[in-house]
Amino acid sequence: MKEMRLARVKYVPRDLAQDVLYVSQEYAVAVHLCACGCGNKVTTPLTPTEWIFSERNGRPTLDPSIGNWQLPCRSHYFIREGRIISAPQWSDAQIRAGREAEQGRREAYFTALSKEGGFWTRVWNSISSLWR
Repeated sequence: MKEMRLARVKYVPRDLAQDVLYVSQEYAVAVHLCACGCGNKVTTPLTPTEWIFSERNGRPTLDPSIGNWQLPCRSHYFIREGRIISAPQWSDAQIRAGREAEQGRREAYFTALSKEGGFWTRVWNSISSLWR
């Protein structure tokens, strides 16, 4: 498979087409069949700490790359403006290091978010700053 087209959905269908990236922004998830052709379903949560979805002229991009380390194929690829770009497989040590780095980014994100105090705290701080 060389390309993937975008299908915006509310609910991901039970039967997936091989060349389609199904995106439910309402449920913050993107789902597709593995780009290597093995037929396995790949689910990517769309959050600031996981994958970021973007679209340009109807062509989907997921960032960062997709590494299917738990699947037998262990495929690794990018989806960039609808194109599938193969990436090198990672060693077990690279996978461990990548997972540790991901966890560090998650912890940093949520620590920073908790220090901000959440949406209503930010609103209150903005309003109260008007009287200072």
